[in-house]
Amino acid sequence: MDLSFLDRVLQIVKDERKKDVPLVRFKHPEELEAILDLDIGQEVNDDDLERCVRQVLQYSVKTDKATFKNQLYGCTDPYGLAGAWIAEAFNTSQYTFEVAPVFTLIELKVLNHILNLFGIPNGDGIFSPGGSVSMLYALVAARFKAFPEVKRKGMRNLPEMVIFTSEDSHYSIRKAAHWLGFGTESLRPIKANEHGQMIVSELEKAIEREKEENRYPVLVNATAGTTVLGAIDDLNDIANVCKKHGVWMHVDACWGGSLMLSPKYRSKLLGVKRADSISWNPHKMAGAPLQCSVFLIKERGLLHEANSAAAQYLFQQDKFYDVSYDTGDKSVQCGRKIDAFKLWMMWKSRGDIGLSVLTDKVMSIAQFCLSATSKMEGFRLVSEKLQCPNVCFWYIPKFMRNKDENEEWWDLMHKITPKIKEQLTLTSKLMVAYSPLRQHKNFFRLAFTFHPELNENQVIEMLNAVKESGEAITKEMFP
Repeated sequence: MDLSFLDRVLQIVKDERKKDVPLVRFKHPEELEAILDLDIGQEVNDDDLERCVRQVLQYSVKTDKATFKNQLYGCTDPYGLAGAWIAEAFNTSQYTFEVAPVFTLIELKVLNHILNLFGIPNGDGIFSPGGSVSMLYALVAARFKAFPEVKRKGMRNLPEMVIFTSEDSHYSIRKAAHWLGFGTESLRPIKANEHGQMIVSELEKAIEREKEENRYPVLVNATAGTTVLGAIDDLNDIANVCKKHGVWMHVDACWGGSLMLSPKYRSKLLGVKRADSISWNPHKMAGAPLQCSVFLIKERGLLHEANSAAAQYLFQQDKFYDVSYDTGDKSVQCGRKIDAFKLWMMWKSRGDIGLSVLTDKVMSIAQFCLSATSKMEGFRLVSEKLQCPNVCFWYIPKFMRNKDENEEWWDLMHKITPKIKEQLTLTSKLMVAYSPLRQHKNFFRLAFTFHPELNENQVIEMLNAVKESGEAITKEMFP
């Protein structure tokens, strides 16, 4: 097998990560179609293939840049990237010990370390393809725990089940309710306070109402790091309510779970160890290469009971080794990537202390951004409370200041925010997320990640870029 093209790939990656390479060269879909050679019907030589690859990357977003703040992920940890390359090169599946002996032990070792970190040392877990799939795992486990006959008979004779979640929670729970046959009308959104945290008293009232109507509360979804504001629900109080009413408690810590890496900040997730299940995405804040997600469960054995299918061609019980190491039957998948190896590479190289330092740094730079934003003319914070490294704000151009902030004013602000984002993207100065939320019109969200490590000057440059683009906006742009 000729592996010479791989040498070219490493150089291509190095070239595309140089400092002078722009964040984005934005083109609309039809423009890209005209520029790029994407057809696959004809064979090409390695020189032509390299040209095509370089062209593809030329017009791809450089997520390794400090100015990529568009999502809840960013630059990869270099050790994690090395792990991803090795994992792909050795191309095995995580279902049985015989095809992935060392990678199986690595997954178990990493999971045990994470279970201890989250305070459930006797629990179990599995790496999943993402937080949305982890949500499926949580609902399947909660339903199976309440009604184990569902695995054989389905839901036709079960009581009507309801699911409780914050109005600010991730949309994956809505999709999970649909996919698993609960239906989206089974969801009961619970109001959040001004900082985006679920109001626990409203949760308890909602549970009591549903029980009075003879509906079965099957799961409460608490959030540790909401997508937009980065809000962390009061996990201890929610755990008290769940215990009182006998409801499964899941914690979606896909974003905020990385704070558990820091002794200084893990108290923000106080009470997480009382959850029945937890999801965490190291590929978000911590910078593991996509995808790298963990689903944890307190009751050991339940994952296997709920999900196993005992495929005879794969999980034979008369193998010549200890078949308890064939962990794949816990999974909804058959083939499963060795995602744990990427996280193991990061953790092995940095240790607990190294990851703790990165956590502290990212929270420190987010706090600086929050403080700087509160002092800069034209900026207005959505929330002054830093829970995760999310900083949310509006930029109000000069022509909008000192006016009556009535409905018409806010409707125009709703249009101004995406226009500023457009200018920032087209000039390759910054890619930043924006969103409406509940009563709030469109605002910006800067979310900070472990990599690349930022300094205060870089943060000020980002805010100044928002200001410059904002001041280029005029009222005449909105007829």
